[in-house]
Amino acid sequence: MILIALAIVFTQLSLLAFGGGNAILPEIQHQVVEVHHWLTATEFSTMFAMAQAAPGPNMMIVPLVGWHVAGPAGLLVTSFAQFGPSSVITVFALKFWNQFKDHPLRERFEKALKPITVGLVLVSAWIIADASAQNSLLIAIIAIATVMSLFKKIHPLWVMLFGATAGACFL
Repeated sequence: MILIALAIVFTQLSLLAFGGGNAILPEIQHQVVEVHHWLTATEFSTMFAMAQAAPGPNMMIVPLVGWHVAGPAGLLVTSFAQFGPSSVITVFALKFWNQFKDHPLRERFEKALKPITVGLVLVSAWIIADASAQNSLLIAIIAIATVMSLFKKIHPLWVMLFGATAGACFL
């Protein structure tokens, strides 16, 4: 039964993944933490950090959730459910979209989608930061990492190394 629930949740999320995986991160968190209670907010935040630190696609949190909830079978079910439907739709949509490559409305449509995607990604960042900010030190690490990333243009690997070192030394 749990595998069916995982398949339904992540298939629906796959079909909503407009603007990339991080754009649906708030809904993933909502479903996994608040609706199904498969993870706590802190566990979700930790898994997201681990998934972002790993090489590969930025949505590695999906297989991690599946593994946590139902072991190897959960990993497979969530992976296929999350990446399968949207991949199939993308192949067909791309063929359709390319037919209108010179149409003036296409450019307007693409421009209108950019701020929506940015807003969805910002909400994702807020949810992860909120779940991670459990004490003053963690809030400081979040703030410093944000400043390092926004204003200093430091490579994300160095920012993550800073956060991990600060956490290991002071927590």
